[in-house]
Amino acid sequence: MVTYVSALFYGVGGIVVAGVALLVAFQEKLVYVPVLPGLSKSYPITPARLNLIYEDVWLRSSDGVRLHSWFIKMFPDCRGPTILFFQENAGNIAHRLEMVRIMIQKLKCNVFMLSYRGYGESEGYPSQHGIIKDAQAALDHLSQRTDIDTSRIVVFGRSLGGAVGAVLTKNNPEKVSALILENTFTSILDMAGVLLPFLKWFIGGSGTKSLKLLNFVVRSPWKTIDAIGEVKQPVLFLSGLQDEMVPPFHMKMLYAKAATRNSQCTFVEFPSGMHMDTWLTGGDVYWRTVMQFLAKHAPEERKADTGNIISHDVCFIDAY
Repeated sequence: MVTYVSALFYGVGGIVVAGVALLVAFQEKLVYVPVLPGLSKSYPITPARLNLIYEDVWLRSSDGVRLHSWFIKMFPDCRGPTILFFQENAGNIAHRLEMVRIMIQKLKCNVFMLSYRGYGESEGYPSQHGIIKDAQAALDHLSQRTDIDTSRIVVFGRSLGGAVGAVLTKNNPEKVSALILENTFTSILDMAGVLLPFLKWFIGGSGTKSLKLLNFVVRSPWKTIDAIGEVKQPVLFLSGLQDEMVPPFHMKMLYAKAATRNSQCTFVEFPSGMHMDTWLTGGDVYWRTVMQFLAKHAPEERKADTGNIISHDVCFIDAY
């Protein structure tokens, strides 16, 4: 009996040790997936394939990494809101083009799509510290452009992109008008136990009962729950209740944390929304929700000849 119990104990211990070793060695490959299985790192399409007006933009992050991005406009002279879009952890910006095409049509906006380091045509290797620098480089670039209304820059992040966006918005209260989070996690520390259940006893965020003995080995903790509590700008939370990747209660926790200090928070649930398709299954309700949020928190203000302020919610194109 003693021998059997000992064998079981050592067997379980061996599995845990092996799992932790794999986590330490390969955690970046679990968190960041620039190349989807069976596909190449290159872009399968460009915005031109969808007849979108775009510009290839090359940036330098503060640590010198060369980054690629697409700046897509509805019209060449459209000065509607500009959405700085941060994608999920898998694939590249080209895989989000169909959604962005509809976003531009529905919201009458510009969209800036950043390839994180190591993704698409960007150089380097992904990491939390590096991607935060990449996001800042993108925002700094937008803030210096003269062809957009820089007072109407809105950050939009889905999943990992929401974690990126929350940190960027917190760090730039003067440059970001508002933040939109969709199907985002509270932290990678909490997600470790979701993806690898045996780890929930050893790794976890501040709101869990985990012993947190191995939190120190996580190099990209992405503590969105902490960042969102410091965001002062308006925040829209879009939650798909059928999310198969991030448990929907993560979004509720993020909203609860934000709302304790920020009265400009809005939480909207979509009963059929899964992790990647909430924008699709949500239909008109989804886009109307975002449109109303932008109209309220990122309105256009232009000075007329009389010096008065006139507000507009859409872009206009000369028909002649």
